[in-house]
Amino acid sequence: MRSGRLVSHLDRYIFRQLAVALVAVTGGLTALIWLTQSLRFVKLVVDHGLSFGVFLGLTALLVPGFVAVVLPITTFVVIQFVYHRLAGDRELTVMRAAGRSDFALARPALVLAILATMAGYALNLWIVPASFRGFENFQWEIRNRLAAFLLQDGVFTQVSTGLTVYVRARTQDGVLHGILIDDARNPHAETTVLAREGRMINGPDGAQVVLRDGSRQQVDPRSGRLELLTFRRNVLDLSATGRANAARIPGMAEMSVGALLHPPPFVSASDRPRWRAEAVKRLSSPISTLGYAAIALLSVLTGTFRRHGSLVRPVAGIGVVVVLVALQLGFGDLASRNNALLGLLWAESIAPAAVGLALLLGPALRRRRRLGPGALPPGQGMVAR
Repeated sequence: MRSGRLVSHLDRYIFRQLAVALVAVTGGLTALIWLTQSLRFVKLVVDHGLSFGVFLGLTALLVPGFVAVVLPITTFVVIQFVYHRLAGDRELTVMRAAGRSDFALARPALVLAILATMAGYALNLWIVPASFRGFENFQWEIRNRLAAFLLQDGVFTQVSTGLTVYVRARTQDGVLHGILIDDARNPHAETTVLAREGRMINGPDGAQVVLRDGSRQQVDPRSGRLELLTFRRNVLDLSATGRANAARIPGMAEMSVGALLHPPPFVSASDRPRWRAEAVKRLSSPISTLGYAAIALLSVLTGTFRRHGSLVRPVAGIGVVVVLVALQLGFGDLASRNNALLGLLWAESIAPAAVGLALLLGPALRRRRRLGPGALPPGQGMVAR
């Protein structure tokens, strides 16, 4: 079998281990982050009487954002772990004896890092903004339209901020009996509504309840006297603002890069630097995957060979990545305050990748120049038995 086939087989062998490990580690870490972060929305679901399926559907929209954050880190961890295990099992020694240079050994990891970088751009530029937009729309629907139709018998349900509804019983035909509504959406005019029965309807501006045979109690803020109004029929809007169909102001996380670089008019002048910094973060952060991968490869493939291995270089590589992550966070905070420092974000992402790849490619390029353009590196063209 010739070396070309041997190289292709070894590339596939290393790449397969790296890809499987990357999927497993990224999936596990993402699941852990999802589990911790999703607990913040348990109260929202429980207060509105929603099902577990709604909870899963809501929190699943956050998963792409978690993947985008952890992917550069897991790429570094997987490359360092897999190559360190290959070195410990003497597999790298055998591959070098077969004529493989350090760059040839690093090639599968670099391919994986390039694929992870492309995935990072797809996440940052399209998938994550779309998922956050869906998440915010889902939350908006829950708080303004959906939850009011899921009132539970004998339970005080917080339909929206400042609006709590209690229903004593609900018949199969949808009639509500024994209704109590505490409406504090206007803090200066809090009211309490009691009704013998009612029925939910989907009005033009969101969820509404048609009340019959009830009373409306409100304290006059000027005189402090209790005002009581009885009614035979009354319609009460249960949306958060009374205008559920009003346009929702989108957040920074759900906007495209173009909108971040050129903020819409509703963004205040003080927030515009934050929006532009977020755009640069999305464009620059995936490049850090290449830098982290190069650091992992340098920490395992370079240096003096030791029979029992060495933890000094891997630990140093971890330390360098920790410093780079800290710099990324610090530069991001500085750039969000002063856009003149946006270049720091690009430098933090590009410099480690450029230096690391230069150190990996340098020996191979110098050897090729020394041997000449038509010559083969050592070990190439030999027959493996």
